[in-house]
Amino acid sequence: MESLERELSRKRSKRIEFVKNTISYILLLAIGATMILPFIWMVSTSLKEAGAVFAYPPEWIPNPFVFRNYSDAWESVRFGRLFVNSIFVAVCTTAGQVITSSLAAYAFARLDFPGKNKLFLCYLATMMIPGQITMIPVFILLKELNWINTYKALIVPMMFTAYGTFMLRQFFMTIPKDLEDAAVMDGCSKFGIYWRVILPLSKPALATLATFTFLGNWNNFMWPLIVTNSEEMRTLPVGLASFQGLYNTDWTLLMAASVIVIIPVIIIYIFNQRFFTKGVVMSGLKG
Repeated sequence: MESLERELSRKRSKRIEFVKNTISYILLLAIGATMILPFIWMVSTSLKEAGAVFAYPPEWIPNPFVFRNYSDAWESVRFGRLFVNSIFVAVCTTAGQVITSSLAAYAFARLDFPGKNKLFLCYLATMMIPGQITMIPVFILLKELNWINTYKALIVPMMFTAYGTFMLRQFFMTIPKDLEDAAVMDGCSKFGIYWRVILPLSKPALATLATFTFLGNWNNFMWPLIVTNSEEMRTLPVGLASFQGLYNTDWTLLMAASVIVIIPVIIIYIFNQRFFTKGVVMSGLKG
């Protein structure tokens, strides 16, 4: 009798678990659909004729497919130059943030010096200052340095981040101290420990910071718009805005240009996905 009751209880638990899993998968599919549908619509619109954008009911499958929109979008605003500018700025800024943040994080996590914790708290406090507040003073400083409309104005102010320092510090503090002691016994200097021990063990966190930084700078619109005044120095987000006119917008070319812009973002995310997931989990739960 008891064995029968246990069997019935086990089957009932399995049914309840099955229902829960089914509901969870349905919810996840619904959420995923709401996120991916705008991208599908963007690709669909980029392949339509100009008049088909406002057709009712909406057409998800273009008829006919107009691949010419991509070449027209590329040629209409010197897209090649904008693409090169965005890649150069994003790569340089990403490299700069990874270097400066990792050096600062190493100092705060592994070195001992007077006032370290207080200085770190002051550094973190800068994260509470909105970027709009510092935008004007930084612009005035760049103007005094004659950096306006140059790559230096696009790159240098973005090479330092308290967020990256905080994230890497949390990760560095999870690395066993014994590895550092062993390196010291082998005659390794402080910088040698940073370069030969800390960085090789921190690839997930470094990849996470690099991904965040690259995406943020790739999509940055306001700062390039402010510090550049010629088409030669514009980046892709600023170039996309040129497709929207005062009285009309060429939606097919705008969507085609948007697809071109988003491709590098997808490639970067796919390439760093396994590091990205691991870095997010490990950097915020310890230390």
